[in-house]
Amino acid sequence: MSTYSGILWIAAALAAVLLLGIFRKHVEMIINFVLRGILGMMLIYFGNYFLAGWMPGLNMGYNLLTFCVSGFLGVPGIFMLYGIGFYMVL
Repeated sequence: MSTYSGILWIAAALAAVLLLGIFRKHVEMIINFVLRGILGMMLIYFGNYFLAGWMPGLNMGYNLLTFCVSGFLGVPGIFMLYGIGFYMVL
């Protein structure tokens, strides 16, 4: 890594911290959304793992849509996704 790219990385990190400070109210909502999305992806992974033997066609994909649904709606959103998947399999 050259000195110039190192300076750019430091400047980008500084800008990110400053933007987080400016939007302090919204940071909690963004962090909450991201954490719910990550936990939702983990629940989908384990749901696919445990439901694979019971109903092979019932598996959810890992993509931006499922991340956003689990981030906005949480666990009920994941149940909704599996309900739609169950309906599609029937």
